[in-house]
Amino acid sequence: MAEGEVKGERVGQICIQEGLINQQQLDEVLEIQQKQGGRIGWILSSMGYIKRIELFRVLSRHYALKFATPDYEHIKEHIDKTLVEKIKRDEVLQWQAVPYQITTENHLIILNSYPGNAKTIDFYKDRYSVDKVIEWVITDLDLVDLVQTVFAQKLADDSIFGLFYREPDESAYRVFSGPQVLFFALLTIITGIFIFYYPLKTIGVLIFIAQLIYLIMIGFKFILTINGSIDEIIYKEQTEELQAISDSELPVYTVLIPVFKEPDVIETLIKAIKKFDYPQNKLDVILLLEEKDKETYEAAKKAQPPSNWRFLVIPPSQPQTKPKACNYGLFFSRGEYLVIYDAEDIPEPDQLKKSYLAFKNNDESYICFQGALNYFNKDQNLLTKLFTLEYSYWFDYMLPGLFMMDLPIPLGGTSNHFKVDKLREIGGWDPFNTTEDADLGIRASAESYKVGIIRSTTYEEANPQVWNWIRQRSRWVKGYMQTTLVYNRHPFKMLKVLGLKKWLSFQFFIGGTPLVFLINPILWGLFIVWLFFNPAFLSDMFTPFTLGLSLFNFLFGNFLGIYMNLLGAFRRRNFSLIPISLLNPFYWLLHSAASYKALWQLLYKPHYWEKTVHGLSQGSDKHENH
Repeated sequence: MAEGEVKGERVGQICIQEGLINQQQLDEVLEIQQKQGGRIGWILSSMGYIKRIELFRVLSRHYALKFATPDYEHIKEHIDKTLVEKIKRDEVLQWQAVPYQITTENHLIILNSYPGNAKTIDFYKDRYSVDKVIEWVITDLDLVDLVQTVFAQKLADDSIFGLFYREPDESAYRVFSGPQVLFFALLTIITGIFIFYYPLKTIGVLIFIAQLIYLIMIGFKFILTINGSIDEIIYKEQTEELQAISDSELPVYTVLIPVFKEPDVIETLIKAIKKFDYPQNKLDVILLLEEKDKETYEAAKKAQPPSNWRFLVIPPSQPQTKPKACNYGLFFSRGEYLVIYDAEDIPEPDQLKKSYLAFKNNDESYICFQGALNYFNKDQNLLTKLFTLEYSYWFDYMLPGLFMMDLPIPLGGTSNHFKVDKLREIGGWDPFNTTEDADLGIRASAESYKVGIIRSTTYEEANPQVWNWIRQRSRWVKGYMQTTLVYNRHPFKMLKVLGLKKWLSFQFFIGGTPLVFLINPILWGLFIVWLFFNPAFLSDMFTPFTLGLSLFNFLFGNFLGIYMNLLGAFRRRNFSLIPISLLNPFYWLLHSAASYKALWQLLYKPHYWEKTVHGLSQGSDKHENH
């Protein structure tokens, strides 16, 4: 038998002989294979007809190879580490095989979870200059465990510092650069001196600058809203094109699911992914678990996901963040494309196909397509209603507006669909940035890649508790502050790379957003003082022009905020939320509370990841109509 050549019986027949499946199940799987392609063993296991360990045992019989998993612990202890030192981690993951030992006959034994590939044999024969390569079959989970054991330090190091090693100035590991510290110190000193000698005039100038920033932000969002509305008018659903996609042409798609202390919501996502309109045997689902999170691990095991799911346990290390876990998962990803979902997410079934079609119909400059996010518990309380209005506008108008104007798009934390090779090229996620998605969207633009939009919604849980909401929002705002600092370390270099339009958009959208949140309660406080007391000193602080500008911002700014929320409500047909949009100005004050918390943490706990508690929604609406 030539190396890699099939010697034993067919996989399906072996399964029938061993009583693992019946003829009807085999016929069903053969029909699926004819339509979708792929290996019959993986189809059987991804449908749950055979267990993972049965799949690999059958494969070993099929290829007439030794099934090594029963002896795995013994084998693991006797791996020749000198062989491992001659191969890279990424090569092991590419070929899904680890060198074990070289025999006295100059034969290399490899532990292989993807047997029958002649190219794997050729690679290892050439790398180790042996006469023959002998395959021993292990499960894919055994292989992951081996890689984690053998390359433990390298995996941990790269998942944390990979981006920093690639380009230190693109990482939020260092909060402030030297020139930034000097700039803020000088700004504080100069402002303090002017306030000491000319208090009212200086404060008046600061108020004018604040109102000017407000005006710019109002105008910018107004322009984005108009362009987002144009996108709504010209968009056409590609129903026929979607239906014409052949399952056989679809590539392997990796789904990363980072979780931490979320045992109550795992089952929801497993059910949602099982409903995907995508061949299950072409889904590579990786559940990213923290080592100390035993509850979620046990809940995931209890849910009994099919064998196209893998549990990847992240070794303990700091910072313990979602982007670090995603980087770790990226090393083990098998797909051509990759998407991130949170544990409580319920994506629409056609989302992966829409993403594939978007990549197929666009040029190679696109690195990512962002799906829309919305909430399944919008009617739970007042906060969830306001949150739903915000997200409806953000993903249905704001991001499409940025896309229409060819401006940098800050990604959402979930439903980002990436081209895997390009994601690896730009360094993956920044574990030190607490809004790693927004940072990645800006970095993609800085690397001359584009982010697009797909019209498919992922439903998730709106935060129904005020303090939990503030914890979550403070993390997001802190990430915006970090991203602003990172990409303003060399502002003129960024200006040259992005061009004036994109550079200004970044400053307004990423830098301006937390700044406005911080300014907002100060201006509201002055307004209330004027309304009830009208002290004389306010007249010295507000020139007629500043007063007129303030009045315009107060009236038009709040009107625009309410109007933007109305647009989102109408587009999603959430008509019951229309009256709630009037409360938008007060919702902004919650953002301000979160922003001051974010500013404090930026200075004292810059890389601390505020954990958001999920599973707080009430009722069963999350399981319906999505």
